[in-house]
Amino acid sequence: MTIPELYKLWIEQQLDICTDSRNIRSNGLFFALRGPHFNANRFASQALKDGAFAVVVDDPTLKDLKQHIWVSDVLTTLQDLARYHRQQMPATVIALTGSNGKTTNKELIREVLQCRYVVLATEGNLNNHIGVPLTLLKLKQEHEIAIIEMGANHQGEIAMLSAIAEPNLGLITNIGKAHLEGFGGIEGVLKGKTELYRFLKNSGARVFVNADDPKLMQSSEGMLRTSYGISAEADVQMIKVNPHADFCRIELCKPSVCTIQSQLIGTYNAYNLLTAVTVGLHFNIPIDAIAQSIAAYNPQMNRSQEIKTMHNVLIMDAYNANPSSMQAALEHLFINYKPEQLAIVLGDMYELGDSSADEHQKIVDWLQLKRASNVFLVGHFFERTTSASFMHFKNITDLENHLKLHPIIGMRLLLKGSRAMHLERLKPLL
Repeated sequence: MTIPELYKLWIEQQLDICTDSRNIRSNGLFFALRGPHFNANRFASQALKDGAFAVVVDDPTLKDLKQHIWVSDVLTTLQDLARYHRQQMPATVIALTGSNGKTTNKELIREVLQCRYVVLATEGNLNNHIGVPLTLLKLKQEHEIAIIEMGANHQGEIAMLSAIAEPNLGLITNIGKAHLEGFGGIEGVLKGKTELYRFLKNSGARVFVNADDPKLMQSSEGMLRTSYGISAEADVQMIKVNPHADFCRIELCKPSVCTIQSQLIGTYNAYNLLTAVTVGLHFNIPIDAIAQSIAAYNPQMNRSQEIKTMHNVLIMDAYNANPSSMQAALEHLFINYKPEQLAIVLGDMYELGDSSADEHQKIVDWLQLKRASNVFLVGHFFERTTSASFMHFKNITDLENHLKLHPIIGMRLLLKGSRAMHLERLKPLL
């Protein structure tokens, strides 16, 4: 079956796309994906019993069975179907990638744009080779703008996702020390993330670029671009951010004067706010409406959240972590508070490859220079670091047991670590 034929079937039968056999709905179209440790072809017959209209499979033994649509590769078919669907839809597609702040940027931009437009945006963190196609397949005729978040942990991935989404506009939040193992170091990160620029350059599309980032400015030279930052040359300019504030706020001075207040913790979110302002202005949204939308955005999913409990003030930033984002979160704390007011829980940072030991030790060394006293380090990478007085825990369970006997009270408490560390489990104890 060709992609246009499969597309016609999907549209005419109004089928629900599904890639998880546990979530089959009646009238569903089940894509039996396979990977290194799973093969959903084995669940195709069960999917039909559970109500699927048809199943898309790539196991040759299932080729001639009724309601089985055989293809050479299920994943490629899903991606090709998403690309074909995107080409039929009128929405302007904004592609967004970067080392830090992708999801926060996506949510802020959605908050701004949806005050004037019908917007589709990536749900949660569905930003990979499966999540991007699934998002695109949710596009409808009424959508005017689609914000597609793109994640990557190796070179070539952003190029592939761009070819599927065919964006009209794009932005790279920053280039940081994330997924160093897969990218092959910081230069590999730059090369991999700027694959988005190279795709957009070929089509003459516009990019939104941080004017204060020399690498991104250099990589986007010759492109149609709108710049933002503190730099006087920026198209959208903010005055230097005051670091002495709990919630991030920026002062806009060009193209107009305006204060943008947020509910996001940390001055490291300043560029996230400015990016949303810049995109909003591009789509002709009045600056007052932009400011109101950003002020109304309430961060969720353990990203830059302030949570007041009976015992402490928690700064939940535990959805993800890499050396760049962890350093920024810590610097904000020590600019605004004395060490004795703070408690810090840090979980391991993953996918750093050969740099892992060095990057974890750098964080510990920096905290020691700041005379931090209430530091709890979790995970086998942090366990191997050397520190004079910090407490080390092999895993989250060990720290939970410690906190039950030795509760933390009266502190401003940061929780920061990679998602797999599950630091959010500590909230009931804090």
